[in-house]
Amino acid sequence: MPKKIFAVQLSTDERQQLQNYIHHGQRSARSINRARILLLADAQCSDDEITTLLGVNRATVHRTRKCYYEQGLPHTLQEKPRSGAPCKIGGRVEATLTMLACSNPPAGYGRWTLHLLADKLVELAVIESISLESVRTALKKTRLNLGSSSAGASGTLLAISFGIWKIF
Repeated sequence: MPKKIFAVQLSTDERQQLQNYIHHGQRSARSINRARILLLADAQCSDDEITTLLGVNRATVHRTRKCYYEQGLPHTLQEKPRSGAPCKIGGRVEATLTMLACSNPPAGYGRWTLHLLADKLVELAVIESISLESVRTALKKTRLNLGSSSAGASGTLLAISFGIWKIF
């Protein structure tokens, strides 16, 4: 059964608003694509032509037309929240991770590795489990480089190490 094609007929004001929306470029790429879809649909382009011109999926064109038809222009351009798992690493875990990475590595190791850091966080019961990618991402956010000779941001970094102030 073919999908219903929702007609898009923009008013002059809506058309001008969409053109300004696109030309200012201050929005997300998805929102700008939705604006372009509406302008092309208003110009009587078929869904196949729009998908070819913009490089978007046919379902995206259909959803955009349908949203405009049912809910209007402002709602169509609005970015909707996306689902996803909440971040496991909070401020406490990041702080402990940074502190560990800036401290001396365990005996027998020249420097901290992602494996060692992840294992230490679990051993200290800071977090139940953590992936190496989560450790890497958290360290990247702090611009901490495990490969440098001084793992910290500076040689005089103050950190709290298990409740005791240390200078590294």
